[in-house]
Amino acid sequence: MAGEGEADILFERHGAVGLVTLNRPRALNALTLDMIRAMHAQLSVWETDDAVTRIVLRGAGKRAFCAGGDVRAVYTSAKAGGHTEVDAFWHGEYGLDGFIQSYPKPIVSLIGGLVMGGGNGLSVHGSYRVASDGYGFAMPEVGIGFFPDVGMTYVLPRLPGRTGTYLALTGATIGAGDALALGLATHHVRADGFDAIVSALGEGDSIDAVLGAHADAPPPTGPMVAERALIDACFGEPSVADILARLDGAAAQGSTFAADTAALLRSRSPTSLCIAHAQMRRGATLSFAECIAAETRLAAFLMHGHDFFEGVRAALIDKDGAPAWQPASLDAVDHAAIARAFDPTGGPAPRTEP
Repeated sequence: MAGEGEADILFERHGAVGLVTLNRPRALNALTLDMIRAMHAQLSVWETDDAVTRIVLRGAGKRAFCAGGDVRAVYTSAKAGGHTEVDAFWHGEYGLDGFIQSYPKPIVSLIGGLVMGGGNGLSVHGSYRVASDGYGFAMPEVGIGFFPDVGMTYVLPRLPGRTGTYLALTGATIGAGDALALGLATHHVRADGFDAIVSALGEGDSIDAVLGAHADAPPPTGPMVAERALIDACFGEPSVADILARLDGAAAQGSTFAADTAALLRSRSPTSLCIAHAQMRRGATLSFAECIAAETRLAAFLMHGHDFFEGVRAALIDKDGAPAWQPASLDAVDHAAIARAFDPTGGPAPRTEP
């Protein structure tokens, strides 16, 4: 995936900068367990290195900063009975997210292209998130029978209004304009300015001053801002079924956005939709550590179910785009099982060592 002889993740020192480059451009820099472990270990070294005063994260290539965890590898391991490897992946990824969230040095993510799933776990918990060319934020896990993880139980409920619930339940992609408006991105810079930013940060210059000097004007906002009132009205409902009813009502009044959003929700895993909705309602009152622990239990819960494997099959293996969810309706979802997964006594907490 990387250049011949190159590692999938690269670490360099540039003066005061500890630079991490995700180096699987053909795989959209998707994270493997080896990459996760290597990054956790290197960040631990730089944490106590006084010469390194800031961390910069980048992705190789132009298509993606990081499209998430390598769920195809997780699928293959789980189908082959490799439950130890699967457990290690979730614990490793969530442990790294927690480490980044509490990291004592500023982390600057230079995001060109897509940032999805695990890529948001690496970037959104850091100090600065610089959106560049082709930026697209998404947590699309409900479309593969999973749930918005990597700390999104904490982050998304704290976005303005009900925008986080919208992102969690639809898995929709938003551009830099909307991400800046929501606070998911902090700056907008052309990708050809990334090298200059790394160089200036390596000199030890003020991070705020460097990013301010290179920042471009924010790009236009998109549907998230334009449809904010409708999103808040519909996605504040107490159940997914109620959200759909409100969207259908708005669609009947002529809203194309509501009609499209309702159709998108109906294509998602009913179980995943109910999990994501519960995350948004519960996460607002949980600490970050409690959210990560809940996500660890939810991941274990879904590894013993049907929809994750069916969703990955339909999206990434057979690529037929026709998942057969079980259960197929919201009415049949086991809400008690979901509630048990949120119970602190319901499963293991994540490990935090590299």
